[in-house]
Amino acid sequence: MSSAKGNTMRSALGVARGRGSAKTGAADHWFAERIGGIALVPLALWFIFGAVIGNQGVDHATFQAWMGQPLNATLMILFILAAFHHGALGAIVVQEDYIHAPAVKHVTVLLTKLFAIAGALFGTVCVLTLAFGG
Repeated sequence: MSSAKGNTMRSALGVARGRGSAKTGAADHWFAERIGGIALVPLALWFIFGAVIGNQGVDHATFQAWMGQPLNATLMILFILAAFHHGALGAIVVQEDYIHAPAVKHVTVLLTKLFAIAGALFGTVCVLTLAFGG
């Protein structure tokens, strides 16, 4: 049961099908986590240097004017969406790995997705409210 590329614990059929231990072979979840993580790096740097350090000690009106700039509001919304999406994907992986009761697993995954949607929606509304003079 070894492949031509080296020793492996997978059968020849498993190697041919390209499926892992999850039996689905789907890499979309893994890929989405990596893309979200990569997107968060420049967004987090922008947030740290622009929103936190660059606006340290300013009043609400100054920060609101900064957030009212279309680029800053857009980047903040992208940061919020990427952070909640990436966090939900990571939490779902942990739940799928460590919760063995199917009903409990489905409920926790559903609640995690709902929390991520609600949090991202709330954060987006807050940014838009601040950007448009709220």
